[in-house]
Amino acid sequence: MIAPLGPTAAVVARFRRARLVPVLVIDDAADGLPLAEALVAGGLPIAEVTFRTAAAGEALRRIAAGSPHLLAGAGTVLTADQAKQAADAGARFVVSPGFGPAVVDWCLAHDMPVFPGVCTPTEVELALARGLTTLKFFPAEAAGGIAYLKAIAGPYGSVDFIPTGGIDATNVRAYLSLKNVVACGGSWMAPAEWIRTRQFDRIREETRTAVAAAGRVLEA
Repeated sequence: MIAPLGPTAAVVARFRRARLVPVLVIDDAADGLPLAEALVAGGLPIAEVTFRTAAAGEALRRIAAGSPHLLAGAGTVLTADQAKQAADAGARFVVSPGFGPAVVDWCLAHDMPVFPGVCTPTEVELALARGLTTLKFFPAEAAGGIAYLKAIAGPYGSVDFIPTGGIDATNVRAYLSLKNVVACGGSWMAPAEWIRTRQFDRIREETRTAVAAAGRVLEA
C-alpha cells in the first residue's frame, strides 16, 4: 500500500503537474470566485492570492469555499499573523517573497506548506536547516534568472525552485526546461488590470494558452 503524501509533498505534486502558479492581485473580494472559475476553465486549478490588498483574505475565503477542487494559497505573506489569516481563510499553502523566519516557523508549527523566497545561497541554507527543499526564487529575472538557477544546481542539487518575477509567455518555457524548476509563478495570464476590469473570458483564454505551452514543455 502506498502511503499518502504529506501536505507539502501533495502541494508540490500539484505544482509539478500544473507547471504554473498564477500570482493574483485582487482588489474586490467579489472577483475571487469568478476569477477562480476562469482559471479552472483555462485548465489551471491553482490560485495564489497575494496579501497585497485589503480584499485578499476575503477573496481567498470565497475561492476556497466556492471552488474546493482548486488549490488555493496565499502569497506575499510577510508576518505570522498574515499566515494565520491565510490558514483561517482556507489557504492550503503559503508563499513569501523572502525568507522570513517568523512566517516559516509558524507554518512549520501548523503543518502549513510554505515556500519562502530566496535569492542567495545563504537563504537557501537557512531553508535547508528547517527541512525545506522547494523554494520560491524571487525576483527571478532580476536576480540572475536561468543562468543563476543553472549555477546553483551544482551545490544545491537537492533543492527545487519556483521562479517568480519577470516571467511571462516569452521566457516561461526556458525556465520550465530546467530540472530544478518545479513550476513558474507569474501574473501574465491574469494581470491585476484584467481582474479589476473583470475580463474573465480573456483570463480564461490566456490561461489556456499558458497551460498549453507548459504542457508542451512537460511532454518534451
